[in-house]
Amino acid sequence: MTSTAERLASWAHEFRPTDADLELARRALLDTVAVTLAARDSRMRTLTSGLPDAARWAAVGHVLDFDDLHLPSTAHISVVCVPATLATAGGAPAYLAGAGVMARLGTALGWAHYASGWHITCTAGAPAAAVAAATALGLSEQQTAHAIALAVPQAGGVQRAFGSDGEALQVGLAADAGVRAARLAAAGATADPTALDQWPELVGGNPASLDLGGPAVPGGLAIKLFPCCYALQRPISAIREALPRLDPDQVRRVVVRTPASSVQPLIHRRPTTGLQGKFSLEYAVAAALLDDHPGFASFTDEAVTRPEAQRLTTMVDVRTEPGGEGLLNGAVAIELTTADGTEYTADLDQPPGSPRRPPTGAELREKLAARGAEDLATLDWDGAGALLARRDEARYEARDETCHEATA
Repeated sequence: MTSTAERLASWAHEFRPTDADLELARRALLDTVAVTLAARDSRMRTLTSGLPDAARWAAVGHVLDFDDLHLPSTAHISVVCVPATLATAGGAPAYLAGAGVMARLGTALGWAHYASGWHITCTAGAPAAAVAAATALGLSEQQTAHAIALAVPQAGGVQRAFGSDGEALQVGLAADAGVRAARLAAAGATADPTALDQWPELVGGNPASLDLGGPAVPGGLAIKLFPCCYALQRPISAIREALPRLDPDQVRRVVVRTPASSVQPLIHRRPTTGLQGKFSLEYAVAAALLDDHPGFASFTDEAVTRPEAQRLTTMVDVRTEPGGEGLLNGAVAIELTTADGTEYTADLDQPPGSPRRPPTGAELREKLAARGAEDLATLDWDGAGALLARRDEARYEARDETCHEATA
C-alpha cells in the first residue's frame, strides 16, 4: 500500500499550478517578505543571527504575528514555505508544492490536534518545508518522500509557546528542519516513508482523511490586517466596524460572546508584554477601543502596560459557547456598556481579509504602507532571497562595526 509520504510526494511532482495558484503564490511572497522586513528591528533578528537562512527568515517573519493563515488547517503556511523555498533558491512551483502539502497535512491533523495544544504551523510545517525544499532542489519523487519522512522526527511545536520568543523560534526551526531533511535526502539519506502514517495517529490526527483534490491551497489564505493572532482579527474588526468612537474612560463593561474554538490560542488573559498581548482577547478589546488602528504600536510592552489598557482588560467578560471547530466558527457578539448605562452591540462572522471577505486593494496597500514595504510591488522569487540576505548582511555589518568601536 502506498504510504502517505509517497502520496504527497507524488502529488507534489505531478502538480501543475493554475494562474490562480500562481497569483496566490505571488501574494504570499509579497506578504511574507513585507512582514519579515517589518520586523527588521525586532530582537528576533539578534536571537537568530547564528541560524541558517530558513530558520532566521521564518522566525523573524512570524514574530510580529502578521503573516497569512490557512483557516482549514489553522496553519501559518507562507511563513514556513516561503523561507524554505527562498533558502533553496526555489520559485513559485516549489512554494506551492510545500504549501499544498502543508494545507492538506494540517487539515488531516485536524482541529482535535490543534485543540489539544499542538502548533500545526510547526507539526505540519516541517514535512511541508521538506517538500518545498525538495522541489526547489530538483529531488526525485522517491527522494521527496524520504525528505518528508526525515522531517517527521523534527515536527513539533506547542501553543504554550504563544506570547513568548519560543513561538517564532519553533516556527523557524520547523522551516529549517524541512530544508535540512531535503538536503539530507539529496545527499542520499533515506527513511521509512510510513513514518508519516504512524506519526499523525500518535498526535491525534487522521492520515486517512488526506484529500489531494482541489487547487494548490484548498480554501485559500487569510490575510491579516492587524499584527496579532488571527483569533483577534474578528473581535477587533467587530468593534471598529459596528461601534462608534467612544471615550474609553466611560466604558464600564464589555461582554464578548464567542464559540470556544475561536479562543483556543488566546491563552493570556492579563498580558504584561507585547507578545502576550497578541494572544489576549481582553487586550485586543482594549486596543480596539483605545487606538485609531491597532497596529505595531499597539502590541509593544509599553502599549500593553498602559494604565488605561490594563483597566479596560479588567472590564472584559469573555463568555464562550461550547463546541465548534476553527477560529472563525460561528460569530462574535459584543455588548458594551458605558458609565451612563448606554449599551452598544456589535456582531461579526467574517473579518476583512478572510477568504470569504478578501482584503480590498486599499486595505492591502495600507498594510504594505504600514510596514514600509510599498516598494515590493515588482519583487520576484529570485530577488526576494537576495533582498533578505542583503538586509541580514547590512545588519551584521552594522553590528560588527559597533563591536569594533566598543573594543577600539
